[in-house]
Amino acid sequence: MITLTNKSKIVFLSTYPPTQCGIATFTEDTVNAINKSYNKSISCEICEITFKGDASPESAYHIPSKDKGAYKRVASEINSDPDVKLVHIQHEFGLFGGQYGDYLLDFLDELKKPVAYTFHSVIPNPNEELKAIVQLLCSYSQAIFVMTNKSKAILMDDYGIAEEHIAYVPHGTHLVDYESTSQAKKKFNLEDRLVLSTFGLLGEGKSIETGLKALPKIIEKFPNVLYLVLGKTHPNTIIDKVDVYRNSLEAIVADLKLEKNVRFVNEYLEVDQLLDYLKATDVYLFTSKDPNQAVSGTFSYAMSCSCPIVASKIPHTLESLTSDIGILADIQNEEQFADATLKLLSDADLRAHMAINAYAKTTQTSWENTAIKHIKVYQSIAQGLTENKITYPEIKMDHLKAMTTNIGMIQFCKISEPDLSTGYTLDDNARALITMCKHFKLTADRSDVDYMTTYVNFIERCQLDTGAFINYVDQYNEVEPRNNDENLEDSNGRAIWALGYLQTLRDDNLPASLIYKANACLEKAITSAQQLHSPRAMAFAIKGLYYMYNAMPSASAMQLIDILTERLKDSYAKTSTDKWNWFENKLTYANSILPEALLLSSKITGKESSLHIAEESMEFLISKMFVDGKFKIISNKGWHSKGAIPHQYGEQPIEASYMMHALDLFYKTFGNPMHKKYMKQAFDWFLGDNHLNHIMYNPITGGCYDGLEKDNVNLNQGAESTICYLSARLLIESYTSKGAEALRSKKAAHATENASLIVMKEFLNNKRKKEELRKTNYDLNNQSTAVKPVSKLKKA
Repeated sequence: MITLTNKSKIVFLSTYPPTQCGIATFTEDTVNAINKSYNKSISCEICEITFKGDASPESAYHIPSKDKGAYKRVASEINSDPDVKLVHIQHEFGLFGGQYGDYLLDFLDELKKPVAYTFHSVIPNPNEELKAIVQLLCSYSQAIFVMTNKSKAILMDDYGIAEEHIAYVPHGTHLVDYESTSQAKKKFNLEDRLVLSTFGLLGEGKSIETGLKALPKIIEKFPNVLYLVLGKTHPNTIIDKVDVYRNSLEAIVADLKLEKNVRFVNEYLEVDQLLDYLKATDVYLFTSKDPNQAVSGTFSYAMSCSCPIVASKIPHTLESLTSDIGILADIQNEEQFADATLKLLSDADLRAHMAINAYAKTTQTSWENTAIKHIKVYQSIAQGLTENKITYPEIKMDHLKAMTTNIGMIQFCKISEPDLSTGYTLDDNARALITMCKHFKLTADRSDVDYMTTYVNFIERCQLDTGAFINYVDQYNEVEPRNNDENLEDSNGRAIWALGYLQTLRDDNLPASLIYKANACLEKAITSAQQLHSPRAMAFAIKGLYYMYNAMPSASAMQLIDILTERLKDSYAKTSTDKWNWFENKLTYANSILPEALLLSSKITGKESSLHIAEESMEFLISKMFVDGKFKIISNKGWHSKGAIPHQYGEQPIEASYMMHALDLFYKTFGNPMHKKYMKQAFDWFLGDNHLNHIMYNPITGGCYDGLEKDNVNLNQGAESTICYLSARLLIESYTSKGAEALRSKKAAHATENASLIVMKEFLNNKRKKEELRKTNYDLNNQSTAVKPVSKLKKA
């Protein structure tokens, strides 16, 4: 049955769960990843291939593999749905009926939609018949996905397929929250065991016996080894209800007396449970015996869970398993498997090194990243997929909170584990306060108040008697000596910004003590702020003073805003030229804060000159960061000097976040829709719209990666990057219907609350006046009476 929608549809022709096979799981993971990121504009439907029985009720179409007539009939049904823009065929020769699966040709002859393939097997040195079939299949498509460079080379060299039609996209992997093996073992009570594992649907091709026969030599040195064989038997290998292969493995275990060292987990594991087992693994054994196996999902999963690996030499492992993440062994060579495993078990430092490298390598191939790559290829061959709306990820404050102790927010992480040895900074805690305030504004989550209090306390702890601030505090809450060696003006400006921003929540029922403490720090800081001369420090301070002035108008705040603004304008006048409308001779970091501060200043002082420079400098910055339709962050590998070619790569999340907030202000001030478009484009940088097509946030932890380099991402999820991503995510949420409604509801609640406060104040005022009148009458009537103690007057 065809359901018309306002979404573009992509039909996946494949096996699909509950069918238990690797391609079914692969397709499900691919579909889930695309739906997760693009379900506002794309709907994925399944055309399910089955070998017996009916298709799943969720499948839109059904082709029994051996039913030749079904192929043409179903293709005709797909043709009749105008919303279907593309059909993606998961190809394995055994999936389709006929010689070499040639029933599929009937489907392709009838189909009038663009076609993409994923080739799960690419057989080298084909005979003439196989070569002709593959060439014919490829003639129907201009997009053929392969998962290894070796497969790509075989298609080009052995089959003559043009390179421009082949898309190399590695097998997807699940992002996991990085966890040490010792911690993961606790879930299974395996703390005292050295764990080896393998998983997948059991069949002869897995060659599990290779790992079993390697065990006796391993156990001689490490008797506490436990080999976990995870997964059910492949249903196609069970004949007349007899599980011949599993029985043979159990016989080997008995013959070699391995009962205490081998555990079969005969279950089809859910993904989360499987990932937990893999994270508890010291060494993963990949023992496949098929020399032509192009790709292995089980191997990819093990890498994503930071498993050091000993693997058979197949095309996938030969290409992916470098010496820094594992060891290769000849197929079915149990001696090599034993020696390699012993080497890894004997060196905990080597395993830890390999684990980090494996995790880093497979983060690039996360399902979220493969979804982006798939969509880009789809767009190149099918109409109607160019204007996709990205689904924004869930707002998760988990990582920010995990990095916060009773002292403040820790500065850095090792991957996603907070590194307490790096201590704390005023910079990070000021930024954290602003972001937590934004979250509270949007959600009214009362648990935010405790974190806001922690950050304010840290800012107060960093303030000196002069009103200025230090920046660095170590893990023991001691002031670090380097505070005396560095220019801390920018840190001081950030503190004023954060304290000022908190004043925007004065009407949000925060504890009076919190507002009082922040205001006291702010008042104390104003004197030292007059000494600021660094452009960004002045800009940060102007922002804080702007928020302070709007909450509590004062001549002193306005005067300081004006003083700092004039200094910024002086810098602009000295440096700017016809072709360089900027405050300095180079664009460095947090650039957008400068025009943003001048625009805010003009709203307080009303000076046209400030407004003019704000607009002129902002348009200049936009011209440098939005080039040829792409958002390009100023590189920290040398910055962008006047008159020079800008450096490439070295992109940091803070730049995307700050640019978004400046564009938000300019859009709300001037109503230029291009500012809103650019703001959303800058946020898409976090979602993978960058030169690596790599998401910059981690949807599992809620953290953000520290930087985007030429060929890789810095996977550490430190304070600055995480805070900046969350601040950007909260901003973009305010532009969604859900976020806008939350803000409207909160404003309405404030209006009601304020109305109630007015009534209550009037009541208390009247009561106070009546009490004063009563006391006046009492005093007049008792002028001749001696003065009484206060306690007696109160009693009277």
